[in-house]
Amino acid sequence: MSNTDWAHIHAHPKFKELHRRKSRFLWTLMAISVAYYFLLPVGAGYFPELFKQKLWGPMNFGLVFAFSEFLVAWGIAAIYARHANRNFDALAAELQKQFEGSTP
Repeated sequence: MSNTDWAHIHAHPKFKELHRRKSRFLWTLMAISVAYYFLLPVGAGYFPELFKQKLWGPMNFGLVFAFSEFLVAWGIAAIYARHANRNFDALAAELQKQFEGSTP
């Protein structure tokens, strides 16, 4: 069983900074992904001729845009992973080192 004092860690300024940075970054990514997601139904509703525009063969702009949402989701996941590895993990490692083996 762990003897870690989680309340003390949660109250620590470095933990609060980590949580603030991570929350701000995640809310930004979420806003971008939600905005891009809703571009498809809004765009199809307000610009149906654009979304019907044939690009090649049976593929039209609407289908390509819908498929692009997968790429955007993967891109956002890659951006988060890269940013977390560079920034959040360093702060978390500092906290872990500071509180490693601490007892309540």
